[in-house]
Amino acid sequence: MKDVIAIDGPAGAGKSTIAKKLAVQLNYNYLDTGAMYRAVTLLALTNKVDFSDKKKIVSLAKKAQFQFAFSNDESKLLLFLNGQDVSKLIRSKKINQHVSDVACIKGVRDILVKKQQELAQNGKVVMDGRDIGTRVLPEAEYKFYLTATLEERAQRRFNENLNHDDNVSYQQIKENIKLRDEIDSQRKHSPLKKAEDAILIDTTHFSIEEVVEKIKTIIRSE
Repeated sequence: MKDVIAIDGPAGAGKSTIAKKLAVQLNYNYLDTGAMYRAVTLLALTNKVDFSDKKKIVSLAKKAQFQFAFSNDESKLLLFLNGQDVSKLIRSKKINQHVSDVACIKGVRDILVKKQQELAQNGKVVMDGRDIGTRVLPEAEYKFYLTATLEERAQRRFNENLNHDDNVSYQQIKENIKLRDEIDSQRKHSPLKKAEDAILIDTTHFSIEEVVEKIKTIIRSE
């Protein structure tokens, strides 16, 4: 898939921030697949659906309509779920606690993967998530796997939460990310793993801008 960039990695590795900046600088569209799973989680919570009711959650995912758009100043990516801007709602503590429950449901993944593939068909797309290079876009022209130490990823999330007045301790965030890593890497359907042909980038000691430039250099050199 020409002009398609797949970025994978664990929570807090910088995937979304880097993918967004990369898309803006390359004049590509950006699709945040993690936000789509968060949106389905929001639907389940809003409709008071028990997370053990997989059939109902799959039904919600099937009916969901997603649209991504950058804000006017291109500083934020907005997600519209069934016509409503849910960009802030999907980043709540409650969503963080349950998104893995939704993401491990095979029926939900099957539906969202199909929607993601359709959104990427026209090319000039940067897409990030946890199974983009392995399942969603295995034929992507460029594949990157971003990672960082658990401590660094937790610190990044902690700093983000300070900006949102979210009263969660660093230790809580660290434990949540550690649990998320275990769930994502051990789940039966589309587990988190590096595609064999993906380029590994450890972002621990690099700024967002440095990683974006590194990826652009790799793309330009091929």
